[in-house]
Amino acid sequence: MDAMNSLLGGNALLALAAAMLWGGGDFTGGMGVKRAGGSLGAGLRIVLLSHATSFIVLVAVAHLRGDAAPHGALLGWGIAAGVAGGLSLTAFYIALSRGAMGASAAVSGLLAAAIPAALTLWQVGPPGLGPLLGFAMAAIAIWLIATGPTAGSADNSATAASRQTMALAILAGLGFGFYFIALKMASPAGVLWPMASARIGSLCVCSLLFIGVLLRSGKNAGARLSLDRTAIAWALGTALLDTSGNLLFVAATRAGRLDVAAVLASLYPASTILLAALALGECPTRRQALGMGAAALAVVLIAL
Repeated sequence: MDAMNSLLGGNALLALAAAMLWGGGDFTGGMGVKRAGGSLGAGLRIVLLSHATSFIVLVAVAHLRGDAAPHGALLGWGIAAGVAGGLSLTAFYIALSRGAMGASAAVSGLLAAAIPAALTLWQVGPPGLGPLLGFAMAAIAIWLIATGPTAGSADNSATAASRQTMALAILAGLGFGFYFIALKMASPAGVLWPMASARIGSLCVCSLLFIGVLLRSGKNAGARLSLDRTAIAWALGTALLDTSGNLLFVAATRAGRLDVAAVLASLYPASTILLAALALGECPTRRQALGMGAAALAVVLIAL
């Protein structure tokens, strides 16, 4: 009972809610990218539409609430978070498009959780034996949930491609870890403005990347700009879920330790898998089911 009270009274519940919404955003974003053609350009179009929509809504709500816009270091941290998030998301999409999706998701997810956790442990000190065991169990859960059986190959080119894919996944994980830290640093500005300023950074960097994609596309660039209604609907769903998840994550970092928030929020692949099972009939594997059980145990341990 004490553990449950700690969970409900601290930042863990907010982080878990963020993970659920992030997983939903990944699902809708993936469906939108697939609908738009499955390319890097398609991914950037979905990201730009989603982030532009959320930026407009965030600024409007912050203005209606009368929240003061951040400046100086707080604004800088927010924009830096957005730049890191945009670059990491792009690297992650490329890694996923090259195959071995589970391994890419697991590597990036583990790094995204480990980097803020390590920083917090260094700055604040360990949270206690229970949470430390929970962090270790969460790492196991992330790996089990995100990884799946992949076909091996002895082909040299395939091995080289796999190394490049893992390099991209590592870069994505490092960027996501910095994204968590930067959002925490921007959180004194409130909940809405850190996310709005982060969207400035992500929109700028993703726009530059998209321009590069269009320039490489040549004559067919114009045809690559359009999205049909279904893809737009998926993108708007991503905007709602991803932005809500980010706001909850910022709230979680304001309510308690960054390591707890980052580790629990990094369990987001679980809700993506559950949504795929419900909407697409893609049943979780035994390994993923075991990972979800490990995730539940990790939550209890972290709440101790």
